[in-house]
Amino acid sequence: MRILLLLCGVWLQWGAALSACGQQLPAGAAFAVVPLGVKGGLAEGNLSAYLVAAAGSTDYVCLDAGSLRVGIEKAVVNQVFPVPADEVLKRYIKAYCISHAHLDHVAGLLLNAPDDAPKHIYGLSECLATIQNDYFNWQAWPNFGNAGNPPALRKYQLQALVPQQVSPIENTRLSVQAFVLSHGSPMQSAAFLVRSQDSYLLYLGDTGADEIEKTHNLRSLWQALQPLVRRGQLKAIFIETSYANSQPTQQLFGHLTPALMMQEMAALAQLTGAPALRGLPVVITHIKPSEGNEAAIKKQLVEANALQLKLIFPEQGQLLTF
Repeated sequence: MRILLLLCGVWLQWGAALSACGQQLPAGAAFAVVPLGVKGGLAEGNLSAYLVAAAGSTDYVCLDAGSLRVGIEKAVVNQVFPVPADEVLKRYIKAYCISHAHLDHVAGLLLNAPDDAPKHIYGLSECLATIQNDYFNWQAWPNFGNAGNPPALRKYQLQALVPQQVSPIENTRLSVQAFVLSHGSPMQSAAFLVRSQDSYLLYLGDTGADEIEKTHNLRSLWQALQPLVRRGQLKAIFIETSYANSQPTQQLFGHLTPALMMQEMAALAQLTGAPALRGLPVVITHIKPSEGNEAAIKKQLVEANALQLKLIFPEQGQLLTF
């Protein structure tokens, strides 16, 4: 009987690891991440969107939603999910966290709204106001929100996040803290610090460097992160690097280059000590897929990686674990 119980325990643990997706997760993983879109503009079917769940759970939050269905379908083909795409959209995605309301971060959400299930959309108040007033207004798109021009269909509950205040994400085992970012004055963006038990994952929406943006937003974010990095609780950083170093400063439009991204990582290292960042997974997002840009960015990042970060270049529909 004791052996049977032990075998049952092992089976339940194995089944929980498989339940988040169609593949077994590594032992000790805290998060399962499924990139539904990884590019920054141009690639209409592959725009910023990342599903995140606590390991062993099928309850995902979607961080930005530039592309949804194409990414979900690729993940199904790759056996990341054992169910059809419609079920992933309606049942697995429990909520959205939107960093800012540019179309390459919300187009998938808008286009799939008619077939989606009711759920929450989280974001800073400025972002949610744009979604409600400029998209969900019966002119750009039907009002799937819970306010604005009547009749409001109330499929989505738009929930404003207070910067740096912890908020639970409905119907998941996750919570989130939002941090203000600058995406080219006066555009506001956000970073989301997602928590599962004692583990954290940081996702940054589009952002410029403090030096260029003339702000201290990233510095404030790094200060908030430093104790988590020191204790090994931060499992990954998702950060954009849109342009190669040759991009003129006046044409960055609130984005980062490899040099600027590594400059910001160095600012974090000053707070934590460089050894604390060694081997930290850093997922590079929002690369503009113009000719030669991707190859240049990857080369420049690898060459500038004096901090020995674990650089990851995500692929649409391919499972990541942290």
